[in-house]
Amino acid sequence: MIFAIITIILILLSYFLYKGNKNTHAVTINDIHIENERQTKSDQPLRILHLSDMHIENISITPEQLFEQLKDEPIDLIALTGDFLDRKRSIPRLIPYLEELRKLKPVHGSYAVFGNHDYVLRHPYFNQLKDLLNEYGFTTLQNENKTINIDGKTVNIIGIDDFSTDHSDLEKSYDGVGTGYNLVLTHDPNIVLHMTEYPYDYLLSGHFHGGQIHWPKPYHLAKMGKLVQMNMVKGLQQYMGRSFYISEGLGQTGVNIRIGSRPEITFHSLQLRKDKIEERKVELEGSAIIAG
Repeated sequence: MIFAIITIILILLSYFLYKGNKNTHAVTINDIHIENERQTKSDQPLRILHLSDMHIENISITPEQLFEQLKDEPIDLIALTGDFLDRKRSIPRLIPYLEELRKLKPVHGSYAVFGNHDYVLRHPYFNQLKDLLNEYGFTTLQNENKTINIDGKTVNIIGIDDFSTDHSDLEKSYDGVGTGYNLVLTHDPNIVLHMTEYPYDYLLSGHFHGGQIHWPKPYHLAKMGKLVQMNMVKGLQQYMGRSFYISEGLGQTGVNIRIGSRPEITFHSLQLRKDKIEERKVELEGSAIIAG
């Protein structure tokens, strides 16, 4: 009798592990559209490819498969939101993925921030990871920002370093940021609870893996901050009227299985608002045409 029970348990456990591993190959592609009240039909959206939590040690999609999924997609900007790897011997394994991503040639560049697993690396290995990202065309932002101009619209790309490992510095991240559309890249979404005084239009993050084993609920995430307690663990969310996104990530940590979650590739289409100066210019030109 006991032998029969043990056999049944082992069969169920084997199926659980088999199904969970199979799920890591079933990549979901999500397409998110964010609009604003000042857009017009003629405004072209900024299309961002967002990848998070690649966890090279446990990733089931190959570099070639990733490229095949993305090669025919229009991409204006690539955003990677941390947790690339946490072992120095894994650094060379990241290279083929960066090579494939570079081939996508995003119109307005590629950007990356770091996550808690990346900071497991000690010097000089963390610097090797950063240098590698830079070598393959990714601008790394550690509490830094970069301003780009897209069709007369100012976009401030604000990279906030990892909150969960106490690397984030909001004041430094926003230093010098002027008017424009504020796009924030960060790893741990819990930072939004501390950004009352720091404006953003949209924020991209990851960190929770959608629970990874989200069955029946992701109880193991309980210690990962207040957002989990607020049932904000994946997808498009809002806090204090501002939108942010939590990616389920592309790779896994611990055991390479997913239950109730899927690896995720996300496209975000953002309708950029016109700068106030640009809006005033259009108004004046319109007035001149009418007067003429």
